[in-house]
Amino acid sequence: MQIILDRESQTSLYLQIRNQIRRLIQTHTLPPGYRLPPERTLAKTLGVNRSTVVNAYHELEADGLIESHVGKGTIVKSAAIPEDPKEPGFPVQPLIWKDFYNRQSEKMYNPILSNILDQLSQHDLISFAAGAPALETYPAEKFARISRDLIGNSGYPLEYSLTLGHFPLREYLAEFMATRGIETKPENIMIISGSQQGLDLMAKIFLEPGDSVVVEEPTYPGAIGVFNTAGAHILTVPVDENGLSTDALEQLLARRRPKFIYVQPTFQNPTGVTLTPDRRQKLLQLAYRYHVPIIEDDAYGELYYDTPKIQSLKAMDNYNHVIYLNTFSKILFPGLRLGWIVAPSPVIDMFELAKQHADLHSGTTVQWLITEFCRQGLLEEHLQYVRERYASQRDTMLRALEKYSPPELTWHMPQGGFYIWCQLPSGINATALLGKAAEKNVAFLPGNAFYVHSGGNDKIRLCYSRCPQETIEEGVRRICEALAEIIQAKSSGPNSGNFKNKINPFI
Repeated sequence: MQIILDRESQTSLYLQIRNQIRRLIQTHTLPPGYRLPPERTLAKTLGVNRSTVVNAYHELEADGLIESHVGKGTIVKSAAIPEDPKEPGFPVQPLIWKDFYNRQSEKMYNPILSNILDQLSQHDLISFAAGAPALETYPAEKFARISRDLIGNSGYPLEYSLTLGHFPLREYLAEFMATRGIETKPENIMIISGSQQGLDLMAKIFLEPGDSVVVEEPTYPGAIGVFNTAGAHILTVPVDENGLSTDALEQLLARRRPKFIYVQPTFQNPTGVTLTPDRRQKLLQLAYRYHVPIIEDDAYGELYYDTPKIQSLKAMDNYNHVIYLNTFSKILFPGLRLGWIVAPSPVIDMFELAKQHADLHSGTTVQWLITEFCRQGLLEEHLQYVRERYASQRDTMLRALEKYSPPELTWHMPQGGFYIWCQLPSGINATALLGKAAEKNVAFLPGNAFYVHSGGNDKIRLCYSRCPQETIEEGVRRICEALAEIIQAKSSGPNSGNFKNKINPFI
């Protein structure tokens, strides 16, 4: 079975694989009963992620052309639709579904996210890629007890909810944020299905194709994907060790009028840096002067380790220019799929309408569970626990980097959050290092995943939150070993030379 991929084509790789296998089946080159290669085998042969082949096989199975059997693998099912007296008396060809998609649909494909989710099921892999809490930190027993008490005593947690969300939860969040300096009312809070949905709703409300948005660079890939899919023109502002460059932003705003500015001011993903108080003030002043809203993504703000809680932009905003976005996914566990938005009343009204069209409301049961968990004081207790744990894991990764890394590798020390942002030695490509590290069964995210257009090829992001301390040290050792092998190969090659020592991962 020969498959040829065109990596320059605008057609996604998984669609190219699906289309070519489908043609082979329809022309009887692959007869019924033919066993297709296992997903991992075909992925290795074609030089793609396993998730790419998985998506192609899923499409073929949905078309009724193949079927999977435990112990037998994936088998060609049929080359044509079987005859049926109720069917028309002419051949019916399978629909080529991509011909019906809109022009933005292919922009939704996210190989980074697919690969991360795929890695979560590979228990033999040391992965520093997924930005998620450690499984061991999940307060599962407490949630189980609360669940038994709630559902055993009432059926209301199984009913429909308000689109804005369970009122007692919004009431708690208003009190919770008041202790953080954010004065708001339950009526200005909406519960969402994770902060990713918040970004999607913002794109639906604010953006039309061709509109401009400003983001930090590097930034969260999920935001890049949402804004790209909306057809937005993404303008970037660099990040240094003090956070977003407000000087560069000022120059940009003098020339362009974006719909909004998307920022992660506290323990930014991927760099881990925090916007300084002076820059926070200047960012707000620029928003006021140029009349531009700010979307503040504060997913990691509660995960501070070395310094007190940092005042959010929303807490500093006196003129309602900031829409605040947060999530339970990083401070509790991601399977909750629960977050919240704080916004002025006219904006919350629009969010409510948009969410009604998306999923009506977030899950009622989980909202009741979270409400009771928080009301019992368990959230604050849990936050204290994970802050101490993640600080220890961060320190373990930093010590391992000091112990094993070559002198040319440098990194930023975060004061909170999940990530360490590393600058590779001059001439070393992050994608090449990723491939070499994969041979040693360890993974991370290359820096180019966080850039809108190009860049980041000499940087990597390491997440320390998910792995136990002994695994962190071993994973860092393997990455540094892979890096040393690449450096050695380059230094002994025909174009060998001395590496320039980088002292700042934001260069």
